[in-house]
Amino acid sequence: MTEQQIQSKLIKKLETEGYYVIKLSVTNKPGIPDLLAIPKDSNVEFIEVKKKGQKPRPLQIYRMNEIKKHGAKAYWYNGEEYFDVNEGE
Repeated sequence: MTEQQIQSKLIKKLETEGYYVIKLSVTNKPGIPDLLAIPKDSNVEFIEVKKKGQKPRPLQIYRMNEIKKHGAKAYWYNGEEYFDVNEGE
């Protein structure tokens, strides 16, 4: 399954769970995770999507750690599992 297919499935899943999901394509900060998932009455969540067997690049890990320092949630997803920013498969 491609990253784009994984993202599409995840966006649909999150939206059915009540999240407001934004696909981030161009930002002022390279390495920002792919998706912004905002649950109702909760913290914002940033999600980097990867194909199975791939991991976030060092810059992406750096950005997710920056996001976490600001109190938001940041993690990555491989189509099956969620991982903490510094976890691998």
